[in-house]
Amino acid sequence: MSPDPLPGALLVAILGPTGSGKTALSLEIASRFHGEIVNCDSVAIYREFRIGTGKPTAEEQSHVRHHLLDEVEPTGYTTAGEYARKARNVIQEIRERGALPVIAGGTGLYLRALLDGLFPGPERSEALRERLRARAKEKGPQHLHRLLRRLDPKAAEKIHTNDVPKLVRAIEVSLSAKQPMSQQWERGRDALRGFTILRIGLDPDRALLYDRINRRVEAMFEAGLVEETRNLREKYGDAARPLETIGYKQVVQLLREELDVKQAIAAVQQAHRNYAKRQMTWFRREPEVEWISGFGDDPGVIEQAAGLIEKRG
Repeated sequence: MSPDPLPGALLVAILGPTGSGKTALSLEIASRFHGEIVNCDSVAIYREFRIGTGKPTAEEQSHVRHHLLDEVEPTGYTTAGEYARKARNVIQEIRERGALPVIAGGTGLYLRALLDGLFPGPERSEALRERLRARAKEKGPQHLHRLLRRLDPKAAEKIHTNDVPKLVRAIEVSLSAKQPMSQQWERGRDALRGFTILRIGLDPDRALLYDRINRRVEAMFEAGLVEETRNLREKYGDAARPLETIGYKQVVQLLREELDVKQAIAAVQQAHRNYAKRQMTWFRREPEVEWISGFGDDPGVIEQAAGLIEKRG
C-alpha cells in the first residue's frame, strides 16, 4: 500500500502529446508555485540517454529541483509499478518540504500507475521475458499477439500487434498468475490517497504540433543524436533497451546502413507523430482533465494553467 501523504495536498499532473510543451509548462509552474518536478517519461528515467529523450537541460534543472531523471542504468529495467512506488515516495517528500509536486511526462501508463494504481500482478520473470523477446525477434511480434489472443482475448484487443513490451508483459502475467491479465485488471487498484489531483492537459492544434515535432527531430539530429546513439550502442550493445525506443531505434537502423540520414530523420518524425496520436487517445480517457488549447510555452496557456492552480490552491 502507498504511504499516506499530508491530507488534501495539491498535486499537479501536466499531460499531453510529445512536443506539446510539457517541460516548458512544468518549469514555469514549478518556478511560480514553489514546485518540484517529477519525471513521468519511461525513457528519460534512464541515464546517458539525453538528446533523444528531450530531457530538461542542465540549466533548466538548476532552476527547479527534478526527480526520477537519470534514475536507471542504461542496461537496467523498470516497470510502471516500480516507477509508481518510487514516485509516490518522492511526492510525499516534496509535500513534507512544503513544495508542490508537479508531474510531467508523456508515458500514460506510468501516470496511471502513479495516480490510480495498477492491478496486483505477479512479480516479473526476466527469464520468461527473454524467451518471449527472442520469440518476437525470430517469428515477429504477430506471433506473440496470436499467443496472447489464445491466453487472454480481451487483453489482446487492447494491445497493438507490434507493441512487444506490452505483449510480453501481458503473456507473462497470464502465464505466471495462471489466469488472464484482463481478469486481474478487474481487481481493486491501490489509488493514490491524500492528494487533490489537478490534471492539466495540453491540446495544441494538430498541424502545428506535427510541424513542431518535425522541427524538434531535426534539432535532435543537429544536436548529435547520431553520435549519442553510436556511443551508447558501442558501450552497451543490445543490453541497453532504450535503444529500441522511438528515435534511437531509427538511428540504430541508420548506423546499420539500413537507412540513410534523410530516411532516418523522416522515420523518426513519423514515429513521433504516430506516438503523439496514441498519447492523445490514451490521455483523452484520463478522468477530470482540464484541457488547454495550445503549447505549454505559450504565455496564454501558462496563465490559464496558473489560474487553475490558484483556484485549487
